Amino acid sequence: MSTPSLGATLDLSPAPGAAPAGRRVVRHALTEVRLLVRNGEQLLLALVIPLAILVLAAATRGRFVPLASAAPSVLGLAVWSSAFTSVAIATGFERRYGVLERLAATPLGRGGLLAGKALAVGLVLLGQLVVLVVAALLLGWRPAYTAGSLLASLALVVLAGVTFVALALLLAGRLRAEATLAVANLVYVVLLVAGGLVIGVSRYPRVLQPVVEALPTAALGEGLRVAARGAVPGWPFGVLVVWFVVAGLLARRTFRWTA
Repeated sequence: MSTPSLGATLDLSPAPGAAPAGRRVVRHALTEVRLLVRNGEQLLLALVIPLAILVLAAATRGRFVPLASAAPSVLGLAVWSSAFTSVAIATGFERRYGVLERLAATPLGRGGLLAGKALAVGLVLLGQLVVLVVAALLLGWRPAYTAGSLLASLALVVLAGVTFVALALLLAGRLRAEATLAVANLVYVVLLVAGGLVIGVSRYPRVLQPVVEALPTAALGEGLRVAARGAVPGWPFGVLVVWFVVAGLLARRTFRWTA
């Protein structure tokens, strides 16, 4: 057994250092996902309500909403609930309790914090969409996707997701946490019922159709329904791009990291 030489020295000084940036972002994203999964209210919005709409459509044999229309609609509802409502509420309370301020001062930084949140939303959405698509197929949904319309659906989901996150940050970055909670839930319910997300634009009174078509929720819902029938939607992309640019610029200018 060898022993160290008399002249050898051991360096026991601390050598602190941050983990690589990618690892920091991934770990923060996984933490965000775990917090969301443990929140019963958010699970209600993310899965229970969309699944209930699917089951209702199948059980009533399309008396209220046909399954062929309900299935793509609830996919849009999943994007709306996670990318807007959940992000707005979580960010509002994190800002109130100083979580954002403290995390931004860590090696994670503001950029890493935003990247982690974006990755978390993406992971949650992926899980939601897989569950809802499987449930819809088991209930009898048979979409008529083509390669082009399927790619258009995926592009719409991504574009709508970043648009809704921008709207959520715009809301949560200015209002108090309690006000954010109330407004986010109110907007969720109002646009669920009257925002063209679940109900097709053509079923609204003719005088209201241009107004509904200008909403980001209607653009996503109508776009996904059109794509599920095998066509490639057009105007929904334009509506979502406008909302994303406006909401993104406003959120960047007005967002406050502290309460």
